[in-house]
Amino acid sequence: MQIIRHLPVCSNTPLALAIGNFDGIHLGHQALLSRLIDTAAAKKLTPAVMTFEPHPREFFTPQNAPARLSTLREKLEHFQQAGLAQAYVCRFNLIFSQISAQSFMADILRNQLNANTILVGDDFKFGAKRAGSITDFRENGFDLISLPLVMLGAERVSSTRVRQALAEGDLVQAKALLGRAYSISGKVVHGEKRGRQLGFPTANVHMRHERPALSGVYAVKLDGLNAVANLGVRPTIAGVPKMSLEVHVLDFNGNLYDKHVRVEFLYKIRDEMKFDGLDALKAQIAADIAVARKVFGNKND
Repeated sequence: MQIIRHLPVCSNTPLALAIGNFDGIHLGHQALLSRLIDTAAAKKLTPAVMTFEPHPREFFTPQNAPARLSTLREKLEHFQQAGLAQAYVCRFNLIFSQISAQSFMADILRNQLNANTILVGDDFKFGAKRAGSITDFRENGFDLISLPLVMLGAERVSSTRVRQALAEGDLVQAKALLGRAYSISGKVVHGEKRGRQLGFPTANVHMRHERPALSGVYAVKLDGLNAVANLGVRPTIAGVPKMSLEVHVLDFNGNLYDKHVRVEFLYKIRDEMKFDGLDALKAQIAADIAVARKVFGNKND
């Protein structure tokens, strides 16, 4: 998949283009991407997606923006798995935010990208002050495919519902909305070796999620291996609180440093807690591992 961060002056390749933030790539997003692939094949177009970095709400109201479900890299990984040929990553800044809906359609979509067919959700808004809607696409001659909302139970599938489920520790609901276990990926980096000193060595996964949608202690899979993860600020350890993801892989003696790994969250064991000293922390870690072993049935599969 080709990742394009600067829009071309003019493209000779006609596109079927899906547009959106795609945070989390939930079932609704997946339905849109699946329709994109089918449409592009039927019309002999190049399947492409346009997304924005940062999320517009992170630009306008960074203190009140929702927690990120997926980093840009994680979104791009999903796009590639879906079979997309191109991903346009538009830098969302003051200049981009002031582009009118008409200019976005005429200058960017038609003249620069040669977008033949546009695919969006039926509640999609675009342009300065979110003035544009799907009606504008049709009135300006685009072949528009607007997908209806994807429902789960009585409510629509949305990134907001996924965030709520994760915040409540309801990983079953989050998995239902995503069609897969929620995961965070990142590179294993050297840490302070605190876990090793306590007798429980951990893989410190470098996160791009500054404010993740969940926290606590979990039974997880790290690249398919059974593990226990602590996602939080480690309140028992002295120093400046910093969000970190530390993963203890059960019955594992290998080297994970510098490897890019995926951590799948399967079961919430407890909230993060502050303990009265390291001995109490060690005892709780052992108890957490015992819970995780029960979750996994003591099998590394």
